Amino acid sequence: MARNIMSCETVALDDERGALLIIDQTKLPGRVEVLSISEREEIHRAISSLQVRGAPAIGVAAAFGAYLTARAIQSDDYGSFYEKFKESCDYLASSRPTAVNLFWALNRMERVVSGSECLPVGEIKVLLRDEAIRIRDEDAEVCRAIGEYGLSLVRDGDGIMTHCNAGQLATAKYGTALAPIHLGRERGFGFRVYACETRPLLQGARLTALELMDDGVDTTLICDNMVSSVMKRGWVQSVLVGCDRVAANGDACNKIGTSGLAIMAYHYGIPFYVCAPTSTVDMDARDGGDIRIEERPPEEVTELWYAERMAPPGVKVYNPAFDVTERDLITAIVTEHGIVRPPYSKGLAEILE
Repeated sequence: MARNIMSCETVALDDERGALLIIDQTKLPGRVEVLSISEREEIHRAISSLQVRGAPAIGVAAAFGAYLTARAIQSDDYGSFYEKFKESCDYLASSRPTAVNLFWALNRMERVVSGSECLPVGEIKVLLRDEAIRIRDEDAEVCRAIGEYGLSLVRDGDGIMTHCNAGQLATAKYGTALAPIHLGRERGFGFRVYACETRPLLQGARLTALELMDDGVDTTLICDNMVSSVMKRGWVQSVLVGCDRVAANGDACNKIGTSGLAIMAYHYGIPFYVCAPTSTVDMDARDGGDIRIEERPPEEVTELWYAERMAPPGVKVYNPAFDVTERDLITAIVTEHGIVRPPYSKGLAEILE
């Protein structure tokens, strides 16, 4: 693999060719392959199959996808155009059920169309392109702000544990949970990062380890079941994780295994920080019980990452993609507008205002 992954755009628009460009994350770390896709079925498949993943990156990809599908609609009649555009957005929204950024971005794109009834369709398409680019640019700014606030919670030389991948590969730039680490590295901080491998899809092993090493960060990969052993040795001073959806009460939904990590951090007295852009806050979800948890195919557990099948044929498999970390286990939620501490119901409402 020749390219430094930090120099590659995770999600980009090739407007000249009418294509969405994404790093195919199912090929990492062995190969950096950039896909050029334009059909809505291809974009839906890229999101559902995890070729593009991470809540913010999914939102950006969906926004570009909505623009590209609108660009392809051959109708100058507003009513017909809106109907076809809405149908495409609904289709893209069905690609994954948990990450709220997907629906947030598509809703923003739809509001552009619903608020432009008096404009020619050609002008609406330009507005959609501009809004999609704005969503991408805002995400990079949001991640940098999260990084600045997160950096205030850690010290030079700290051991930091993270789970899944909440870095540049999951966003437009820097990441959420990894943003403080990337910014710290730029300023000469010497963090030691412990990356959980994150079974069954190995985002920590395949993506986070690659990203941090390419950025020159001292990185140690551990199996998910080694967390307690590492924490007990005093090697970890804080835990930073990302988030796919935050409920109104502060419960946070993130990649499966996050809840157990939080329980262990609580046991050992280690601060547990959730890095979440406000676009992931869902005030319509009263608590974690209102968040729909995606269940993925059993093959991801039994055979996907192995040369040979690693479980007996016919065995039952439970494969939830996410779990919910209760608010009592969370030290603080780091957003682009500041650090929210308990009581979360009040703090989240205030910061959204």
